[in-house]
Amino acid sequence: MTYRTIFIASLIVTFLISCKAQSNNGSNDNKQELALNENIVNKLSSTNNDISNSRRNAITDAIAICSPAIVGINVTEVRQVVYRNPFFDDPMFRRFFGGNQGSSVREYEVQGLGSGFIISPDGYILSNHHVAGNASKIIVTMTDGTKHEAEIIGSDMVTDVALLKIKGNNLPYLKLGTSNDVIIGEWVIAFGNPFGLFDRNAKPTVTVGVVSNNNINILHQDSPYNRVYKGMIQTDAAISSGNSGGPLVNSLGEVIAMNTIIYSTSQNRQGAGSIGIGFSIPIDRVKKIVELLKSKSQIDRDYYTGIEPRELDEQLARYIGSNLQEGVVVFGMLNNSPAEKSGVKLGDVISEIDGYKILRLEDYLIATGDAVTGQTLNFKVLRDGKEQSVNLKLEQRPRR
Repeated sequence: MTYRTIFIASLIVTFLISCKAQSNNGSNDNKQELALNENIVNKLSSTNNDISNSRRNAITDAIAICSPAIVGINVTEVRQVVYRNPFFDDPMFRRFFGGNQGSSVREYEVQGLGSGFIISPDGYILSNHHVAGNASKIIVTMTDGTKHEAEIIGSDMVTDVALLKIKGNNLPYLKLGTSNDVIIGEWVIAFGNPFGLFDRNAKPTVTVGVVSNNNINILHQDSPYNRVYKGMIQTDAAISSGNSGGPLVNSLGEVIAMNTIIYSTSQNRQGAGSIGIGFSIPIDRVKKIVELLKSKSQIDRDYYTGIEPRELDEQLARYIGSNLQEGVVVFGMLNNSPAEKSGVKLGDVISEIDGYKILRLEDYLIATGDAVTGQTLNFKVLRDGKEQSVNLKLEQRPRR
């Protein structure tokens, strides 16, 4: 019995005793009331002891349900590097033989690891693009110790989602929940393969925390496309290198997100460690990408707007004669581009794209970064002090 329960129980008993003392004759009604309330106190005490002494709860139940569907992923990726013999950098040699001699492209293999989870009994697996999207070989380890070679069904760099598949039937799989009703402060469980520990005993590592925040947008600049993380769920459940691609699960055992990014102050050869700030892709966003990847295997992101955007600052605001302090200016524009065709003008201040507020250049890159070729985006622009609405259809990027 906790001190709090003892205190409450003693107050109730004291109150009942004092009531009894005020009665001259100690009526049967008072005796029955005293007995009833003492019974309630005893039941509260018993329930409290059951909770505190039990080792099983909603969290442990969810872990038991989900663990069989978690997989460790080991990948082999082939990368290319341009090698140049220093001998051919000699000016005398280059004078007679030209400057392109001695260069060669060499390939080398890189080993990597990450996490994933089975989402169907026939072997579909979710993970991150940065884990498995560019792999030449993928080996998946199940919790029964068996290893399977996986194929890439499709992968999208921009949203960082990869869909894999292994052969099998009646495989354990996770229920995909929803990320629309996530509650700040609710308990969540992160599963994964941090630092390759899954290979030690074929069991996922489990960490528990809460939803710290949600609906966070993050831009990771990369090539050939930026990674656009929209509506991310933040958690303090420990996520470390190797956890990428694992599920974030609520206390009901439903997947609400996929673990993807961590903020870390330390980095070594094995990767980064957790400081309690991790971000996961909301599962509702992942579901949409999965359906596209199943039908197309690759999402066409090779589009352009034709706009040269620039973040508004004090100097630029004076130059265009604007009193605004935040926004993105159309500083340049390609001829015959989607922007020009749509009616966008030089000097327009972009304030909103498809309902997404544009205050900084990063906002513009996020709002336009995860569209698809042929999609139409609605731009709200400020021109001569008035708001204009422009529909801009994204076109295939011209070939050079």
